[in-house]
Amino acid sequence: MEDPIPQDKHSIDLWKKHENLPPTPPETADSVSDPDTASVENDLPLPPPSREPTEVLTLDKNTPDSHVPRDPRLIRLTGVHPFNVEAPLSALFNEGFLTSPELFYVRNHGPVPQVYDEDVLDWEFSVGGLVEKPISLTLRQLIAEYNQVTCPVTLVCAGNRRKEQNVVRKSKGFSWGSAGVSTALFTGALMADVIKKARPRRGARYVCMEGADDLPNGHYATSLKLNWVMDPNRGMMLAYKMNGEVLRPDHGKPLRAVIPGQIGARSVKWLKRLILTEGPSDNWYHIYDNRVLPTMVSPEESAKGPKWWVDERYAIYDLSPNSAAAYPAHEEQLCLVNGPESYRARGYAYSGGGRRITRVEISLDKARTWRLADIEYPEDRYRDVEKNLYGGTLDMSWRETCFCWCFWSLNIPISELADAKDILVRAMDESMNMQPRDMYWSVLGMMNNPWFRVTISKEGDSLRFEHPTQPALLPGGWMERVKKAGGNLANGYWGEKLGGEGEEEQVKEVAKEVPMTKPGVNRTISIDELRKHDSEKDPWFVVNGEVYAGTAFLKEHPGGAQSIISAAGLDSSDEFMAIHSETAKAMMPSYHIGTLDEASKKILSEGEVQSTRGNEKRSTFMQSRSWTSAVLHCKRIVSWDTRIFTFKLEHEEQTLGLPIGQHLMIRLRDPVTKDAIIRSYTPISDTAKNGYMDVLVKVYFATNTTKGGKMSTAMDALPVGQSVDFKGPIGKFEYLGRGLCSINVKRKSVKRFVMICGGSGITPIFQVFRAVMLDKNDPTKCIVLDGNRLVEDILCKEELDMLVQGNERRCKVIHTLTKPSEDWKGLKGRINGELVQRHCKKDEQTLVLVCGPEALEKSIHIALLEQGWDDEQLVFF
Repeated sequence: MEDPIPQDKHSIDLWKKHENLPPTPPETADSVSDPDTASVENDLPLPPPSREPTEVLTLDKNTPDSHVPRDPRLIRLTGVHPFNVEAPLSALFNEGFLTSPELFYVRNHGPVPQVYDEDVLDWEFSVGGLVEKPISLTLRQLIAEYNQVTCPVTLVCAGNRRKEQNVVRKSKGFSWGSAGVSTALFTGALMADVIKKARPRRGARYVCMEGADDLPNGHYATSLKLNWVMDPNRGMMLAYKMNGEVLRPDHGKPLRAVIPGQIGARSVKWLKRLILTEGPSDNWYHIYDNRVLPTMVSPEESAKGPKWWVDERYAIYDLSPNSAAAYPAHEEQLCLVNGPESYRARGYAYSGGGRRITRVEISLDKARTWRLADIEYPEDRYRDVEKNLYGGTLDMSWRETCFCWCFWSLNIPISELADAKDILVRAMDESMNMQPRDMYWSVLGMMNNPWFRVTISKEGDSLRFEHPTQPALLPGGWMERVKKAGGNLANGYWGEKLGGEGEEEQVKEVAKEVPMTKPGVNRTISIDELRKHDSEKDPWFVVNGEVYAGTAFLKEHPGGAQSIISAAGLDSSDEFMAIHSETAKAMMPSYHIGTLDEASKKILSEGEVQSTRGNEKRSTFMQSRSWTSAVLHCKRIVSWDTRIFTFKLEHEEQTLGLPIGQHLMIRLRDPVTKDAIIRSYTPISDTAKNGYMDVLVKVYFATNTTKGGKMSTAMDALPVGQSVDFKGPIGKFEYLGRGLCSINVKRKSVKRFVMICGGSGITPIFQVFRAVMLDKNDPTKCIVLDGNRLVEDILCKEELDMLVQGNERRCKVIHTLTKPSEDWKGLKGRINGELVQRHCKKDEQTLVLVCGPEALEKSIHIALLEQGWDDEQLVFF
């Protein structure tokens, strides 16, 4: 190993005087400027080429952010809205030290405030609280009356690398990859200068900052200690420029706080108020976000009360040491034949509180030995320059703190990579704080900083590299692979066994399971015996190798008898386990009759045949006894949380083959666990339509307090061209036409439908309503009661209105809203028994159809029974 040479200027000066100092990281060629070959000023890292987006993306046009143009390369972490994104890691790293505004990560809690260019300089903010002289300033005054500074700052989301924690155990936060970090040159006034002018009172200890974003729990706000703000070495700013440009909307236009060395959540955007207080902020977002609770506190325990959240010891301020590898990139392949003799691994590292990263270490042998990586500190190039840059003074020569990421690299012989199983990366800062080997899991999944591990697989003449995870719902990464194979990711060895000394057996977490078998049942059933019960006469079905008799439950099954009949003689494990609740599982021992023998299990597991686009052309798409695939043709955004997915069937002449009023099942795979996600939907397209079907889906995005919908968010992430599995029909109700219905295969004639729905529950209602209205000879009358929160939540409204035209004597559609706008002229409030009673007369030839959220269905069921309706007159989809 060559003698290492220091890399920062202060150390270089010492090294020249004391050449026998202990080793420090070796030199990187371009980390030290040579005054003899180029001026220091010309060596300044400048922003990468930037092209401000001018068009609003289709995804954003129907959201509250319809005024914000954005770069389509960004990876959305919380669906369409709110906008939380990171760049692809390679694209971020390739831009260099400074990040363009287009690829700078974004963390928004809600809609972006709209500020017009002509109003930027008149933006007002105030300083109040425990001050002698409260002040109110415009941005124009801030620029004219205070000294302006420019300096580079790296901002990092506290959730950076959270996806790794979510794979081990789901936290309450969404899945950031390792690109929740970005750097820019910020220009503005020092926050300390503004606060000094307001003259803080004795007893003021905190600065609370409040933004203009209007959120469900009030404006976003948080706080810092006053002595931090007043410390010039900490460089806390009120910034209005980023890389020489006016801040863009997602980054706080027109004014934001920039808090170097601390988590990004403290750099409040769209700043409106600074309030000096005796204690930390009592804002909801300060208390219930950006904390690392003790690892033994479960999500359930944390929800019991505020005691964990109000403890300021758990609040996050300074960043911890962290690092990641950008190259090798995820899924990069390296040919071993006729290639170079070495490979240059590269990545980033950062720490918090102004502490410099002093070493990055790499291991190729499971941490038995380590080697030092070269480190480049581009931030240091600004310390030798004093000039005006972008309207602010660049003067960092006196500052001892480091507030930017640095870049590490190491040339590794290809022969050593070929013999290695992984690359481990860890960083240490000047306080000797080092990244830990093991993950510290916590409820919010924040501050994840264990060693960064890239696995190496030898595949023929090539090496393939895998990063731990991919952001959001993107599949991939060695953590998913190991977990799927049954490895315990928390065993201290990344879920894998170590051979020889110190071998660790994989320990699988034992899930709490509801018993689904009957004690004492020892009967063994063959495939031939099972297939004798593959019809509606006496249907048997299989779940996890156990056989169940479904006859006794045909009439009572909530999904209708067809669901059981369609499963007769088949393995229904995926469908059953994905759809049914613990209550349903607890009922299964009553129907358990035996266990399938091993040979039969194998036959059954290999027997599911999905249809293919072969020579045989089926006239109808749906198959009740096997999954059929269709390709996502296009996706249309109806509103910020609603999509219409159009799927292409197997051929242009094919129809869906779904009876009116029935559903189909859609099957996707969880990108992390690979478990099946199966949900029932009713397409809104005409079932006789050739070649295509349209499925309307309301996307339930994750929030700070609720998990996102598994299926809806997975569907929202589907790329066009993706194949999706379908099966059906299912459901106990079918409309046969002209008042004739089938309920659990029993026919019933009606003269009137009362249709009650809420949200996306409109879809089966719409199918039946359309079938009645399009048949001019159908005498059946319909009244639709549709409940929603906002007018924009009303689904299929245009289609409903068109069906009503010319059919006013046969139908009536009534909408009611719980949060109407001032100009809403319709009904207000929830759908309840009183509303039903007011618009619907009970008689023996009326059938009530109900589909909506569970709370709506339960409340309507109780109300209708109290009004004297019989259960036989009520159908719940």
